[in-house]
Amino acid sequence: MHMAAQVKGRAIKKQERKIMIQINPLEKPDSAKFQDPDVTADGETRASVSLKKLETLWFNTGTLCNLECVHCYIESSPRNERLVYISAEDVRTYLDEIERDGLGTREIGFTGGEPFMNPEIIQMLQDCLSREFETLVLTNGMRPKMNLSEELLTLKARFGDRLRVRVSIDHYGPDLHEEERGKRSWEPAIEGLRWLSKQGFCVSVAGRSCWGEEEVSMRAGYARLFEELEISINAYDPVRMVIFPEMDETIDVPEITTQCWNILGMSPEDVMCASSRMVVKRKGAERPAVVSCTLLPYDLQFEMGETLAEAACKVKLNHPHCARFCVLGGASCSATKE
Repeated sequence: MHMAAQVKGRAIKKQERKIMIQINPLEKPDSAKFQDPDVTADGETRASVSLKKLETLWFNTGTLCNLECVHCYIESSPRNERLVYISAEDVRTYLDEIERDGLGTREIGFTGGEPFMNPEIIQMLQDCLSREFETLVLTNGMRPKMNLSEELLTLKARFGDRLRVRVSIDHYGPDLHEEERGKRSWEPAIEGLRWLSKQGFCVSVAGRSCWGEEEVSMRAGYARLFEELEISINAYDPVRMVIFPEMDETIDVPEITTQCWNILGMSPEDVMCASSRMVVKRKGAERPAVVSCTLLPYDLQFEMGETLAEAACKVKLNHPHCARFCVLGGASCSATKE
């Protein structure tokens, strides 16, 4: 099957999920929902997800960012220090735990904030790559990354495609991208993306669906952009061109119950928290903590302990993002999940 047809099929399936469990974009959030970790507002058993295997471990490098996006998932900005810079020594502690306990983790991801603002990011990348982890960095592609171009080229020469870089280009048109990320954010991001592609990095792009455009149309738009810029990314590959569902907290979403898996034709193993965790370091904390996923760094009910062993327990889907992004949106932050 042609990849464009496969993408269209996946987009239809996601839409069918939303139809099966209705979302009314005109309804405001119901304050009675997402209160009890075990029971929904309707008195049904809330769905939970067990960790099948820790395939991906994420590190939040800190919430400081050179941009302040309108709909940032974790409110990163030049002023937000709720999550402080994680250190290379912090990262090594978790890499040691993975190896000591034989967890079989194959991918390490870095997100932020802007990861390339963390002064120890190159050392952290080198530590992960030298231990043969697939290593993914999420970036806005702008000056903080370009300031480290020589160091990145050195890592690429040594480790090749085990180093992966995903650049956020929110829309294939500059106007909507800058509507989200601010004026004068388009050209530096495109320049950074072109540099990565020209230098032969394993590069991907992340877009957003917040403008209501159909996924197939968005991918066609990105395909035109990549062809025009001579960027070697297949826009119809859902790993190389990721389109994230929007997480508008002003819209009511359904709670996910144990019955929803059968209704939606899904398994708990399809959800991101079945295969990943994220490490954060809160301002004022002595040590980092492990949280259930990349989307919920602040909600303390999703903090699972200080070690990966402590974080191996079930995750109760007691947050709107669980429904909107993961279950109904079918999305994952990993570099390999389709």
